[in-house]
Formats: sequence, structure tokens, C-alpha cells
Amino acid sequence: MKVFEKLFTQQESIPEKGIEAAVAVMRSGRLHRYNTLPGEKSETDLLEIEFADYLGVPYALACSSGGYALHIAMRAAGLQSGDKVLCNAFTLAPVPGAIHNSGGVPVLVDVADDFCIDLDDLEAKAVESGAKFFMLSHMRGHLADMDRIMDICQRHNLFLIEDCAHTMGASWNGVKSGTFGDIACFSTQTYKHINSGEGGFLTTRHADVMARAIMYSGSYMLFDHHFAGPPKEVFDQIRYDTPNYSGRMDNLRAAILRPQLANLDTQCGRWNQRYSVLESTLAACPAIDVPVRPDAETFVGSSIQFSLPGFGAEQIVQVVKHCGERGVVLKWFGNAEPADYTSRYDSWRYIQDMPKLPNTEQILATLLDIRIPLTFSEDDCQLIAEIIVDVVRECQQ
Repeated sequence: MKVFEKLFTQQESIPEKGIEAAVAVMRSGRLHRYNTLPGEKSETDLLEIEFADYLGVPYALACSSGGYALHIAMRAAGLQSGDKVLCNAFTLAPVPGAIHNSGGVPVLVDVADDFCIDLDDLEAKAVESGAKFFMLSHMRGHLADMDRIMDICQRHNLFLIEDCAHTMGASWNGVKSGTFGDIACFSTQTYKHINSGEGGFLTTRHADVMARAIMYSGSYMLFDHHFAGPPKEVFDQIRYDTPNYSGRMDNLRAAILRPQLANLDTQCGRWNQRYSVLESTLAACPAIDVPVRPDAETFVGSSIQFSLPGFGAEQIVQVVKHCGERGVVLKWFGNAEPADYTSRYDSWRYIQDMPKLPNTEQILATLLDIRIPLTFSEDDCQLIAEIIVDVVRECQQ
């Protein structure tokens, strides 16, 4: 019987350049982003400049986490307590959590068969709710039709915040994820595309939005130290009215991230090679459905999702169990009880007037997920796929 023996939580080590830069920061003792000499750019400053350049946007802010970036994105967008915010029903808990933390009310939108947000339901709920804010989660790296999304946003005057935690390095029709909306938020948590343990970015083209975000992040009166921020005069309009929520990134994490950002596109290619191996073997099994990715989407295959349409809940539980016994860790998004990083929308009971979304429940009922760390080789991915197919066939009988 085939068994897989590597850990699904083991990431690659930090590049040597990042380790050396981090050691230099520690030896200096100047870990705080604003602890600089006159005219000096800190590691955090340099990271923000480089990330803004990578995306092709004027402004970038390094944050303590992706969830914090989502929170201050809502605040910087002008959300007021009680405002409704459209968001995916299929997402991770920090997304509705950030909306709630900002005083907003999540309006959950159905998921479609391709695991992206249901665009028909999005349009209907934009009309029904009267919401003026839309937090779009590119959940597990799946990009919806961004051309149609932008059309919906323009026709319904929706302020778009992109949650790009799983799509750093991805694009739609050659346009990078995170450059469609009014604001984009990224994560550098360990299991994302660049790794600082915790961390994130907020990016925007709007000078006033970035000025508020910088003030929220805890700049005190040092806002003019941001080299990837707007001119000093932009802050004159808002600095006395914007509270400090203290969520800055430090120089140690920035030092770790800079060489990873420089190598991001190469890493994305490596992920996609591994994804392709898993996809081809899983898709060849009649019982397994792997969504076909659109030609317009350039994705980053750091995880793979598939469904077992003919399986009931008990069979899914058995598939997860038996794969686990053979070393393959699957996550099930249809579980009624939250587990690990997965939770179904109806477990977020703080949401007012929780809707029933039978279509979402039906799709999530058979949806399984696997991380693809770069510590796995292509041969490893082939073995993982073969084990899954073996288990699925056994549980189908």
C-alpha cells in the first residue's frame, strides 16, 4: 500500500539573503520601521517600494497581517458602522471577521460550480442590499471573471476591495490580481506565496485611501517617512481625524520578505508544475471533478481543490480519514463543524440575519482541498494523487 511521508505544513527555508538581512537587522537593534537615520530607507520602506513596483501601483503599505490589512482597508474606504459589505460565502474566517471588526455587516454571496463567487447572485444582492462595498476573496487562488466583476462594480457603484491572500503573482488577461479594485490586501503568513510567519500588504491607487491607511497603521506623525505613500499635504486633510490602530510591519519581517518577493515569479512557476501533476492524475478519475481553469486566468497552484459529486457526507469523511492514514492531508470545506483553517459560512454566527445558501452548502458538501508546499517534488505530487485516487475508488464501492 502506497504511503506518503512528508509534512503538508513544512515550507521551504527562508533564502540565505533573507537570513543574512534579518541577522543584520537584529545586530543593528533597529527593528522598528521608523528607527532610521536621516535620509535612510528601512527594510520595510524598501519592501513597500519593491512591492508597489511589482504590482505597478503607486502606493503600498506593509502590515502586521493580511487580516489587519483587510480591517484597515474597510476603514480607509470610508465604511461606517452598520454599512453592508458584499463578500463570498466561500472564504476563510478572517474575511467576514475583518468586515465585522470594521463595523460592517457581511452580505454573503453564493459560490459557483468553479469555486468562484457566483456573479449572478452578486449582481442580485448588490441590488437587493444596496451595499456600496464589495470585499472579493480570490478564495484558494481562483479568479472569477474579473471583466464581468468590474462591469458589475461600475454599474452598481461598488467600492471593490480585493482579498489577494491566495493570488499574489496571479493575473486575469495579463492584469495582475490586486490591481483591479480600489484597494487590494495580501498576506505573507507562512502558508502564502511569500513567508514572514505573519504579515501582509495593503495597496491602492487612491492617495487619500493610502493616507488614511498609513495613519491607521500607527505612523504617529511619521507619515512623511513612507516612500511608497502619498505626498505630505494629502495627510493634512485627515491626520487629526484618523485613529491609530498600530498594525505596522517591522524591519525583521521585511528583511525576510524582500528576497522572496524578488523570486516570486519563479516560485509561482514551480507551484504550477506541481499543480499540473496533481491535476492531470486526479482529473483522470471519473469520480473526481477538478474545475477547468479559464484561459484568461494565470493562477498560482499553491493548493488544489476538487470535488466528489457523487459522494455523501459519510463517504467524504471516510475519504479524508483513509487519505490521512496514508499520509495525505485533505481539508473538507463542507464540514458542519469548523476544523483547522476551514469553516462553513453558517458557523460565523455573529453575522446578522444569517441567510440560508443551499447552493453554497451543496457545492461545499463535496469540496476537498490540499496544500502544495514547494518542499514536495513532482514525484511526491504524483504519489499524493495516486493515493487519493486509490482511496476514492475504495470508498466508492
